[in-house]
Parts: sequence; structure tokens; C-alpha cells
Amino acid sequence: MISMIDEIIKIKEEENIKIFAHNYQNYEVQQIADYVGDYLELIEIAKNIDCETIISCGVKSLAQTLKLVSNKNIILPVDEAVCPMNTMINIDELINFKNIHPQFTIVSSLNSQIELKAVSDFCIPTSKAVEIIGKLDSKNILFVSDMNLGNYISKKVKDKNIISWTAYCNIHDKVTKQEVINMREKHPNIPIIVHTQCREDVINSADYAGSTSQIIEYVKNLEDKKVIIGTETGILHVLRRLNPHKKFDLLSPTLICMNMKKTSLEDIYKCMIQDKGQNIEIDEKIRLKALNSIDNMMKYL
Repeated sequence: MISMIDEIIKIKEEENIKIFAHNYQNYEVQQIADYVGDYLELIEIAKNIDCETIISCGVKSLAQTLKLVSNKNIILPVDEAVCPMNTMINIDELINFKNIHPQFTIVSSLNSQIELKAVSDFCIPTSKAVEIIGKLDSKNILFVSDMNLGNYISKKVKDKNIISWTAYCNIHDKVTKQEVINMREKHPNIPIIVHTQCREDVINSADYAGSTSQIIEYVKNLEDKKVIIGTETGILHVLRRLNPHKKFDLLSPTLICMNMKKTSLEDIYKCMIQDKGQNIEIDEKIRLKALNSIDNMMKYL
């Protein structure tokens, strides 16, 4: 009997389908994916890849972003896979702020929803946030997406007036300084690595803070054989694959994004054989505005 995995491999080869998976996806989804990475890594691949269709395994904003930069058919396997942080931002309120304060440059994250990208001047990846914002001509920056990340950037780029919209990653924001302290007491000689979307006191208590791609690169160069990781649990699959000689533990049991975990092998299979999932379409006016914010970002990479 042919397994579902074998069927997926067979169909994607026959129909020229590529499967993209975010670093936070389940292990079995990452195993079947053609590419695993963060937003920036995946959109760079999507821009030039030779295929008819991309099945985007992640939240809706990733599928939208892949559609934005490519002319491929983009399928989101699970309609309900939506980043909660994106629901915290009222676009009308943001437009009103922009009209009242034209001196502010609006900067959002690559993981923001398409409507936010469309009203942003720049849309940037977490891994390049400090670098890009530091190069901008504008002295006044409104960072919209994650206020913890915005606060982290403001500490690194001190010559600009950086304020943040009230929104946050509900997974990283749950991590507490006490959890870092407790882990440090249990494992005093093991480095603790956290995401820059964690709260300031968590970041200050850790040994290193970075984006998913920065964490992956940092850990690769560590001599330590054991590392404590403070970001979504899906990244552990990537770290273990790239560092088979090292051991990784999760900083907090709360670091599980159920929205990222909604996509299963069965969902991917149904996309292929039953036309399930959402075929991503973007209004042309919104697409052009959103693409402009990404094009502006690319000038600084």
C-alpha cells in the first residue's frame, strides 16, 4: 500500500508543485517540504523558482507574501491558519495615524498581513530589522507588528525616534524572566537563546536574542553541546537536523503556536487531490502598494 507521504511526493513531482514550510511547522510537514525557512528565505526562493504551484505551509500572511513576490498559484492548506498578532492591528487606525503624523515612516514586519504591508513604507524581516531601520533617512519610525521587537530595535538604533504599535506575538510574549531564571538555576552552564519578539526582561536575561534564522546561525557556531531555545518549538526540528551532535531543550512549555501547527500532511494531500485549501488572490491595488513596501526593503539588503 502506498503511503500518504509517497503519494504527496509522486503528485508534486508529476504536477510541478513545490511545498514551502515555515520553520515553525510540524516535523512531518518539514520532512515533506521542498524548502523550510523563515519569511525572507522563502520569498527569495519563490521569486525565482520554476514551478506551477506552491503549497504554503504556515499562516495566511506567509501565503500572501509568497503570492506577492511570485506569479505562482499559492495554496494555503488551512484557511484558519492566521497569525493572532495580525488581528491586533486596526488598519483604519493606522491610516489615521499616518495622516495625522506624516513625518513618521511606517515600518512593518514581513510576517504582517497584506493590508498592513499595503499601508507601510517598508516591510522588513526580523533578521534585518536593526540593520535596515538604522539606514533609513527618516528619524521618526512607527514600527507596526510586534511591540517587543520594536522595543528591541529602539535599544539598538538609538539615534532615531522609534515608537511601536500595540501588538505582539502571543507565543513569545508569554515567556517570562522567571522561566529564564529557573532554567539558569537548573542548567547554569547552558546558553539560553531567545527570540527578539520576547519581552525586554527576557531578552536581557538570556545569552543571545535573534530571529529564527539568526538563532539557527548562532547555534551552528556554538561549541556548547546543549542549548536552551526560547522560540516556537518547530525550530527544534531544524536545529536538530542541522546539529545532530547537539541537544536542544525548550525554554518554556508555552512556546507552541497552534496556528502554525494547524497544517497536517492530510491537509497538504487534500490540496493535491481534492482542491482543498485556499487559493490566495490579492486585489491588484493592494498588491502594488504592498509590493512597494517590500521593494523599498530590498534596496537596503
